[in-house]
Amino acid sequence: SQKIEISIYFYSKMENKVITVTSPLLPSLDDFIPYLQDIWNRKWLTNNGYYHQELEKALCEYLKVPYISLFTNGTLPLMCALQALRITGEVITTPYSFVATTHALWWNGIKPVFVDIDPETCNIDPDKIEAAITPKTTAIMPVHVYGKPCDTERIQAIADKYGLKVIYDAAHAFGVEVDGKSILNAGDMSTLSFHATKVYNTIEGGALICHDEKTKKRIDYLKNFGFAGETTVIAPGINGKMDEVRSAYGLLNLKQVDAAIEARRQVAIMYRKGLEHVPGITFMEDMPGVRHNYSYFPIFVDSEKYGMTRDELYFKMKERNVLGRRYFYPLISEFSTYRGLESARQENLLVAHKVAESVICLPMYNGLCIDSIKRIITII
Repeated sequence: SQKIEISIYFYSKMENKVITVTSPLLPSLDDFIPYLQDIWNRKWLTNNGYYHQELEKALCEYLKVPYISLFTNGTLPLMCALQALRITGEVITTPYSFVATTHALWWNGIKPVFVDIDPETCNIDPDKIEAAITPKTTAIMPVHVYGKPCDTERIQAIADKYGLKVIYDAAHAFGVEVDGKSILNAGDMSTLSFHATKVYNTIEGGALICHDEKTKKRIDYLKNFGFAGETTVIAPGINGKMDEVRSAYGLLNLKQVDAAIEARRQVAIMYRKGLEHVPGITFMEDMPGVRHNYSYFPIFVDSEKYGMTRDELYFKMKERNVLGRRYFYPLISEFSTYRGLESARQENLLVAHKVAESVICLPMYNGLCIDSIKRIITII
């Protein structure tokens, strides 16, 4: 009798435990303290300090990219990329992303032009890009959604044909490779987010990847008020620098990110095995030749086959303390700032609307335990 009561108690506690959609990758506090002590001794807290330089070098090596500039968040690299490449007029992009993608355009006085997405990858559909090009188009800004690589070859071919720049929002794509090559080298520039929710984080942070030293210098000027020397300002820059504390934190997290990605891969395997025979529930598989980072695990709900809508499932999960996320819903094109654009009309974005109304991203992080995964699968 006593054993049964104890078992019921622990089962009840497990059922009541909230499972969040993500949880941050944290370095060991014991390992972090000596780095902090060294920063305190140096008394150099920002402005391209020792740890900032070390992290840039370490990330270039890990990510297989030639040049990287660190930023204090993931939105500022998008804004600076547009400035560095002197983008104006119209930029073709996707409505299926986080709002920062399009906000960066708006803040630069650039008109976003939305095109529909591919139903398999949720990335911008290359077949729809050419029809959206006008004499005012100067660039394409695709997003590697959920870390799934865009069709970079086709996008580059279109850009070359029309003389357009390509800036990739690669916020989800840390460490992702195709046939052993980093997707961050595609296009003219790529940007990363190191937000606490990402596979790799510096608490808040981001980065901009470029291909040559001259461009790297321009980016570094732009993120430091435009200063090119003590008394020389060459452009109306902003303050986007990453500080020493977060740079040191990032160096430590880089040492454990591979193990974290492997743990996420195991979570994805369990989800796929547990959900493969559930009618009306589909999910993405790994792409051939791609090193994925398993940043997200989206499922898509077909209400007719499943027996309830996406929102009904989402709220039932929430009632059971499983916090998924309808990511990305609503579409960027549905927000008041962009709703009036011609390209935001629903009939132009049918696939994106369908996906946005069916998606739930399941909890995904390296510390997600087997019992929690089983609980999630059972609820679904």
